[in-house]
Amino acid sequence: MTSTDTTGQDSPRYVRLSIELIAEITDEGALKAAALEQVAGDEYLDDEERAQSAEAIEVDPSGSLAHFIDPVALLGDVPGVELASATWESAKTDFDPESDEWDEYAVEESAE
Repeated sequence: MTSTDTTGQDSPRYVRLSIELIAEITDEGALKAAALEQVAGDEYLDDEERAQSAEAIEVDPSGSLAHFIDPVALLGDVPGVELASATWESAKTDFDPESDEWDEYAVEESAE
C-alpha cells in the first residue's frame, strides 16, 4: 500500500525515529573484548577501517557499544518498512540514577 500526497502522485513516506538509550557498562573488559572480536569479523570493514576501529576501542572502550548497534535489526521484521538511512554514535554521559532529572529514562523492572 502506498500513500498518496496532495499532488496525487504515489510517494513513500519517510519517518525519523529518535531513540535515546542509556546503558550501564558493567564489565568494560568484556565489552572491549567482544567489540574487538566484532570488528575483526566484520566483513564490511576494509583493513584500514578495521585498524581505526580497533584503535578507537583501545583508546575509549565506552565507544565499543556502537559496534553492536544494528538498525536493520530494529526494522528488519516490520512489514511495509525499508530502512532508508541510519546513523548512530555512543558517547559518555553523566548519569545519576538517583536524580529526578533522569526519571523519564528510568526502565521499570517487571515483578514476576
